[in-house]
Amino acid sequence: MDYSLAAVKMFISHLKPAKPATELTQNGGTAFAIGSLVFQRAWLQGVLVQGADKGSFFLQDGTGSIPLQMGAESWKPGMYVLVVGAYLIGADGSPFVLVHKIVDLSSSPGRDKFWRLEVAEVHNLFYNKLINASTH
Repeated sequence: MDYSLAAVKMFISHLKPAKPATELTQNGGTAFAIGSLVFQRAWLQGVLVQGADKGSFFLQDGTGSIPLQMGAESWKPGMYVLVVGAYLIGADGSPFVLVHKIVDLSSSPGRDKFWRLEVAEVHNLFYNKLINASTH
């Protein structure tokens, strides 16, 4: 994992156009790109949804859902959480997030509205310039 690449704040729907980056990271790991925005880790927030297997979860943020690979310790469906983790593609070609950090934000009022504004602001100020740079 190349920690010189920031964890990119995004909605799950932003991950759909991500493609493996042509260049390797400093540590030789696989990175992904959306335009010229290169990343390995995603910073997401949303609601935990129970997967098909006991202890498996999806994160759902209103724009989509993505499977999470993590320990099931004390996490429960319905919790609103912050997740930072490696964005990866499984052997079957399906994307998932290998969770490095998860924080329960369920008790924070207005958390979803603030997150939506925060992601919109960071995309408008920084990421959209990189995403759109390769399309012009």
